[in-house]
Amino acid sequence: MQLFKRFVLVATIFTAMYADKQRNIMLPDLSVRLLDGKQVRLSALLEEGPLLVSFWATWCAPCKKEMIFLEEFHQKYNENSFRVLAISTDSPKSMSKVKSYIRAKKYTFLVGIDPNQEIAKKMNALLMPTTLILNKDRKVSWYHQGFIPGDEKEIEAQIRAVLYLDQEKAVE
Repeated sequence: MQLFKRFVLVATIFTAMYADKQRNIMLPDLSVRLLDGKQVRLSALLEEGPLLVSFWATWCAPCKKEMIFLEEFHQKYNENSFRVLAISTDSPKSMSKVKSYIRAKKYTFLVGIDPNQEIAKKMNALLMPTTLILNKDRKVSWYHQGFIPGDEKEIEAQIRAVLYLDQEKAVE
């Protein structure tokens, strides 16, 4: 058990250091294929406001837990020109599972597919889920790997920060 605690501590420190290096990196204007077959560029998704991108897979239990909150954030902040894009890294063989899972859960955020993990590699999505928040300039304002209960509070705080919502309260 002691060895496990040390491993978790080292992994947490490494993730925090790596995530810090990912901030303010400008991403290329990647094209993402959506679940409905349409192609969309990051620049088009960012025209109206910031974007949360989450890389996930149907086999990933923490991803599925995070997606519940992603739907909440999509609903709550959509009118603030905030979007959520969940990109599946499932293989081409399991792509039908992606469609049925999204339909069954009635998720309304955008869903992209990346069966060969080309986009995931370009965005340094090393673990599932990997979550990034991009500002309108395609710069990474927040980067996080993994999901454990409680992470949803940090995700929402980062969404509110990129939307400048808490600054409005401070001014009032």
